[in-house]
Amino acid sequence: MVLPFNGLGPLWDGINPNLIASIYEVDHKGEALDDSALVRCLFVDDANLEATFNWQSPFDGAGAEARAPTLAAMLQSGAIQPIAERLGDGAGNATKEVSETARGRTGITKLNSTQVFSGMPPVRLQATIMLRAWRDPAAEVEEPLDQLMRWALPQYLAPEGTLLTAALDWYQQGEHDVNGFVEAAMPSAAPTLLAIRYKTRTYAPMVVESVGVPLNSPSDRFGRFVQLQLPVTFATLTAIDRNDWDAMKGVQ
Repeated sequence: MVLPFNGLGPLWDGINPNLIASIYEVDHKGEALDDSALVRCLFVDDANLEATFNWQSPFDGAGAEARAPTLAAMLQSGAIQPIAERLGDGAGNATKEVSETARGRTGITKLNSTQVFSGMPPVRLQATIMLRAWRDPAAEVEEPLDQLMRWALPQYLAPEGTLLTAALDWYQQGEHDVNGFVEAAMPSAAPTLLAIRYKTRTYAPMVVESVGVPLNSPSDRFGRFVQLQLPVTFATLTAIDRNDWDAMKGVQ
């Protein structure tokens, strides 16, 4: 999709286009929708892309330290030596020998300290969006703000409904098709999926996890915001792999 230069948002004349973030609606495959609006904004302060990878050591409890931690610690540190001296000959000498052998040794090995990859959450993009009015607060700040909130909020929430009422409605319809039951059981529509184009990369599909609207931001005499800085957290719809990362630098 070739994005138009103009869109909702301030007039960013004289700014490198790579520094202007473009946000628009996509489907679950990341393909742009033809009738999608386009919000153009700046990312100010820190814009961080955070990828968390869950590596765990499932063999941590396989060593002697986990089975008998106090005894293992005494043997490794040599703290058992005074006890051996009190036992006298025989058992005491054997204990001293074991103590000297165990001093400075550990049950940790490369095998029981091996980490395994146990998954990863979606990648998160935390940014502060700036909207500023140069000529028209309604067109440059208010409209893109409203569009961002429309994307973040559910498209539609049914006023009422439970699984029981859905089953009754589906039964009373006469035509008992599966699609009708799904629509009756889940009557609401989730928020839309988005794409973010920023600095030669396109992150899609993304969801809006949180957005903050500072209501004490500057406004004109009509109460319209003239400048806003919106802290927003985006997240990829799924966890991504190396192919997804390479695809982010696809056709610009």
